[in-house]
Amino acid sequence: MSLPPSSPSALIIDPEAIDNLRSLSPDDGDVFLREILTIFLTDTPERIADLHSNRISGNTAAFIRAAHSIKGSSSNVGAIELRALAEKTEHHTRLNGLGSIDQHVAEIEAAFTRAQAIIEKIITPN
Repeated sequence: MSLPPSSPSALIIDPEAIDNLRSLSPDDGDVFLREILTIFLTDTPERIADLHSNRISGNTAAFIRAAHSIKGSSSNVGAIELRALAEKTEHHTRLNGLGSIDQHVAEIEAAFTRAQAIIEKIITPN
């Protein structure tokens, strides 16, 4: 599946990032692309769980690392909305600590769900 640049999905997943990943191994029938996207879909819920557990335990440094990890992996796969929210959360936490962070985590979870739905369509062969 290719995303048209003007589609609403392109606001969630950057079609150029998907094309760039695809171009890294153009002759493999999207095997590499599916592998990278599957790792993202597996790893991100673990990082979101880290956000929750580190918020509860009050471990600000580990919370920031988890948000930073989500930001980086989202950037790699073109999850634009999720990357922006993770960056905002990382920045907010650096400045303000873990107080009033629940809404940020909820936004990250919702953005991941939207990205996941689109990515699953990309990696599922027709």
